Amino acid sequence: MEALLDWFTVPFQFEFMRRALLVAVVAGGVCAVLSCWLTLIGWSLLGDAVSHAVLPGVVLSYLFGLPFAAGALVFGAGSVALIGVVNRTSRVKEDAVIGIVFTAMFGAGVVLISKIPSETDLMHILFGNVLGVSDAEIAQILVMALVTLVVVAVKHRDLTLFAFDRVHAHAIGLSPRRLEALLLGLLSVTVVIALQAVGVILVVAMVIIPGATAYLLTDRFERMLAISVAVSVAASVLGTYASFHFNVATGGAIVVTQAAAFGLAYLFAPRHGVLGRRLRTRAVVARGGAPRAGAPS
Repeated sequence: MEALLDWFTVPFQFEFMRRALLVAVVAGGVCAVLSCWLTLIGWSLLGDAVSHAVLPGVVLSYLFGLPFAAGALVFGAGSVALIGVVNRTSRVKEDAVIGIVFTAMFGAGVVLISKIPSETDLMHILFGNVLGVSDAEIAQILVMALVTLVVVAVKHRDLTLFAFDRVHAHAIGLSPRRLEALLLGLLSVTVVIALQAVGVILVVAMVIIPGATAYLLTDRFERMLAISVAVSVAASVLGTYASFHFNVATGGAIVVTQAAAFGLAYLFAPRHGVLGRRLRTRAVVARGGAPRAGAPS
């Protein structure tokens, strides 16, 4: 018992771990909230695109001594706008446009990174540096997180209706295009927040996995939000602790923990898990009932 207590308390003796836990929890919580809408709308690929497209902005910010958030926001919003323009003005399908834009942006970022002499900086940009965040970066993260959560709270019902039924949203006077732009803007801000924790390459996991995990565990959206946040925050804390005790990359540890949570939900979720459905079907058969059509045996 004492060893378990030490496992959780020893990291708090270090200032860098307290900072890392704060950033990981805030980033995980905000990403989890937005992740639910991305999962329902089917914007996983778009989340991947934005997370990779911010790389040139981050590199340019580094080169000119600006906060990472400045360049990342500009290029994140710019990539979303570019995807929309190309999609509306050409016959190329949206998924192809997304792939073209995010790979082009990411490639440009890699080219720019090649001009930076320090390989350590490259690792920090691509894989995050949550153990070395400064006071200024923490302040930026907290402000952006607060703004994102306030906007989500105010527009919660409109965004949810947009996710479930765009036609109905338009019929009652809402603008699906504006709501889409708002959600994409929030996605860009959220990517910047998570960037500090896990870096460009892994940030897509933080904006996709929590919502996908919660989607397997409930059919109610409000409960999905709560589960998504709980899973993401818990994974962020456990991943950060694991990185300290096992001396592994913090961003990777957080993502692996989230993936493990998804794996458990995929297998054991009562209604939508692979094994959960089979166990429920066998229980029905054992009670003398008949399994639903299409249910696994």
